[in-house]
Amino acid sequence: MVFQKSYDELLPVSEPACIHLRSKAMYVTGSIRNPEHPDEVGSHACWCNRTQHVIGPDQQAVNRRECISGRPCYSDTH
Repeated sequence: MVFQKSYDELLPVSEPACIHLRSKAMYVTGSIRNPEHPDEVGSHACWCNRTQHVIGPDQQAVNRRECISGRPCYSDTH
């Protein structure tokens, strides 16, 4: 039997990201709000600008897929 590794296909996120979400990619592209950009699709190095950590103010993980409207700490304005 051959070992096969598979990954669930993640659909692109179309909702705008929280303004406090940061990633290495956004310093290259200038924005993390474009989920179609190749640098952002695979970006796993995200942090919250409010906490300066990979855990947000609501004690949940910070990433492009989860830092969207509906989250208690989400903000779209300063």
